[in-house]
This record gives sequence, C-alpha cells and structure tokens, in this order.
Amino acid sequence: MRLLTPLCFGLALAAATAHSQTPPPSPKAYVVAEITVTDPEAYKTYVAKASIAAAKYGGTYLARGGQTVPAEGAPPAARVVIMEFPSLAAARTFQFSPEEQEALALRRRAATGRQFIVEGVAPPAP
Repeated sequence: MRLLTPLCFGLALAAATAHSQTPPPSPKAYVVAEITVTDPEAYKTYVAKASIAAAKYGGTYLARGGQTVPAEGAPPAARVVIMEFPSLAAARTFQFSPEEQEALALRRRAATGRQFIVEGVAPPAP
C-alpha cells in the first residue's frame, strides 16, 4: 500500500502541472452585418453562397434578418445578421476567404450595408 501512495501523488502532480500549462480557451468572435436589401432575388443567391462559406469556416448563425427593436440611438439597417465563430482567427479566416469574398461581390450588387467582426468575452479560466 505504501508504494501506491507515492505513485498516486506523482500522477496527481503530473495532472496538475499539465492542467496549469493548458492555455485558456479563446473567446468566440462574431461577424455582425447591417444590410439593406435592394434586389431581393439577387440577394437570395448571396445568402446561399454566404451560408456555405460560413459553415465551412465554423460559423453559426445566431440572428439572420429577424425583427429588430431599436432601443437607443439610430435604428439598425433593415436586416441584421450575427454569426458566431469559435475564435477571432476563425472569423477573420471566413471573412477574408475566397468563398466569402465571392459571396460579398454578389451582396454588393443586391444590397448595401456594413459588416464587422467583434471578439467576444473571454471564457473564465478553469
């Protein structure tokens, strides 16, 4: 039984050391767009291509053109889209990917708006 005690202590120490060296998880990131659609039929083509690109790079739609309620300041554009990505790096990779750039060229012919990336709050350290 005495042999197990030092062994258990060593395993616990190794696990604690490995745990303390694990970097904290990256905060998620969000691509936010405010869009005014000027050509609804052409915009459908953009939506299809952008959806494929978002999925390829780990994006998930959190809001996609639902009802908006102005709360303070200038109201948002007619359509608001929010996509969540696992990290700022993933959101940037999506935003500047060939697939999204091709989709954005379609959107610019069918809508006006602005799009930006915002980094989320860092998760608490374990």
